[in-house]
Amino acid sequence: MKTLGVTENEQIDRIFLETKELLKKMIAIPSFSKEEDRTAEAIEHFLQGHDIPVKRYLNNVWAVNQYFDEKKLTILLNSHHDTVKPNAGYTLPPFEPIEKEGKLYGLGSNDAGGPLVGLIGTFLFFYSKKDLPFNLVIAATAEEEISGHDGIEILLPRLPRIDCGIVGEPTLMKMAIAEKGLLVIDCIAHGAAGHAARNEGVNAVYKAMKDIQWFSSWQFAKDSKMLGPVHMAVTSIYTDNKAHNIVPSQCRFVVDIRVNERYTFEEVIAEIRKHITSEVLPRSTRLRPSFIAESHPLVKAGQLLGVEAYGSPTCSDRALMDFPALKMGPGDSARSHSANEFIFTDEILKGIQLYVQLLLNI
Repeated sequence: MKTLGVTENEQIDRIFLETKELLKKMIAIPSFSKEEDRTAEAIEHFLQGHDIPVKRYLNNVWAVNQYFDEKKLTILLNSHHDTVKPNAGYTLPPFEPIEKEGKLYGLGSNDAGGPLVGLIGTFLFFYSKKDLPFNLVIAATAEEEISGHDGIEILLPRLPRIDCGIVGEPTLMKMAIAEKGLLVIDCIAHGAAGHAARNEGVNAVYKAMKDIQWFSSWQFAKDSKMLGPVHMAVTSIYTDNKAHNIVPSQCRFVVDIRVNERYTFEEVIAEIRKHITSEVLPRSTRLRPSFIAESHPLVKAGQLLGVEAYGSPTCSDRALMDFPALKMGPGDSARSHSANEFIFTDEILKGIQLYVQLLLNI
């Protein structure tokens, strides 16, 4: 097993301080999905400041290592720089990077600013090294939080051929070797309008309630060793009816479904349609379950370092990649989208160290 020497650790310490400052700059710039142009510019300038030729498409920024060789294995280092909007629970200014007591506060610090600058730091460590057994591509991408088409999905065809990758998300630096897929469906319960006072019509809300009850209690038969059962949650319900005295003829509700690798989306949809009366309209079917084999060199390198592997219930840009990839990064998924979001600064440092060791041990 290869370990880091004194000189390498000193180099990583310097890189950590630089990337922490980059993260502070990113926190200070609002970068909601589809509005990431200024954080893309900040990342671009940071890499250019290290004499790295940078490419950009829309709000996606990427670069390759100095001695890129098309004959070698190519590893993608990818994370996103868009954020959700701050929630109402914030008591600290979301766009002010506040560092205190070992924590760096600010919107996007944990999801996924910390993982992104950790991967950027890892790229800097390897960038100018000769005779690497692999190539590296760093890609800071947009629209992950909304699963948009103008992020990693539109960028991948523009990158060199990728053999495998590391997707930076807050996982406490554990290896997520499998991810549940995300299936979103719109359901429409159909009734008949009528006057509420005269007990007329067929109330679509009552029909929807019966179907929602089914979603709350149904369990799919096939569990996954790594990802557990299929999970379904009704997340919104509404009618187009604005009048209090009219029985609604339609009631719509949305279901968020996290699918393990033992079912196709089509099988899940067919099962739902067998059991409910509402119309079922799939909204999103792009984010399929994904996994990387435990025998893959990336996973083996992590195991050599004692890194825990697990199955992730959350979805990421990993789902849009047609090559093996780990999801792994500093920070904690439980802090994502929370009020007063933060990351421990030593998580970033340790993240860079572990990323580097992982790649050295391939």
